[in-house]
Amino acid sequence: MALNNLTLKAASLYDEWIKDADPRVDGYPLMSSPLPQTVIIGAYIYFVTHLGPKFMENRKPFDLRQIMVFYNFGVVALSIYMTYEFLMSGWATGYSFRCDIVDYSRSPMALRMVRACWLYYFSKFIELLDTVFFVLRKKNAQVTFLHVFHHSIMPWTWWFGVKFAPGGLGTFHGMLNCIVHIIMYTYYGICSLGPAYHKYLWWKKHMTTIQLIQFILVTIHIEQIYFMENCPYQYPIFMFIIWLYGFLFLILFLHFWYHAYTKGHRPPKYLKNGVSNGISKNKAE
Repeated sequence: MALNNLTLKAASLYDEWIKDADPRVDGYPLMSSPLPQTVIIGAYIYFVTHLGPKFMENRKPFDLRQIMVFYNFGVVALSIYMTYEFLMSGWATGYSFRCDIVDYSRSPMALRMVRACWLYYFSKFIELLDTVFFVLRKKNAQVTFLHVFHHSIMPWTWWFGVKFAPGGLGTFHGMLNCIVHIIMYTYYGICSLGPAYHKYLWWKKHMTTIQLIQFILVTIHIEQIYFMENCPYQYPIFMFIIWLYGFLFLILFLHFWYHAYTKGHRPPKYLKNGVSNGISKNKAE
């Protein structure tokens, strides 16, 4: 009886909470509740940390070079498209880069931003293949805690953003991340083409700098809300989550930079493959 009452109370709280969701995302895949994505992310974590390595234990690494060329340049194309959509639905067509609130209307521009947000959210599931490829190629050293954490937390938290606030200043870091991914996955794509193309990767040393700039910009942009007077952004809690995420990874990348470039030492094991997508020479080998 107590368990039934607890279940009913939880269901009632969920119904009360979800009633404030944006009705414009009704019908979009994975948006009915956080449960489907939680199952997918849970399966991903289990596969890349247990099932996959166990499956590959007595097998030779898969040769995925051709698949990875298609995948990496496919992500580049998708990132270019998402960047364009973010720009045209707000960031280049009226947003101030300061107190930009969510437009909940059904205007063409507002609906375009909703679609851009959902597509960015969905792209995070495509990027789970990064880790799957590591496992199938037996690059298990690259499946670090921070790598898996990053790929897991991004889609899970973005579900709430898309469900309740698809637009406004909370989407800046998504657009910026798309721009960074254009550069990163171009690098990975060229790597995938083979050693003959590696001479074009002279800019590898700048990859960590690009990541640092990304997190600095995200942190500075989102901090503005705490210094603005009367910014009526609808979900301030999302701003804190974005700030916390950006600040955390800024510190981790600075730590990586310090060990790898300033001291000239090998970075700590949990950072040696980078944090976000793993800036590693072995990603496409």
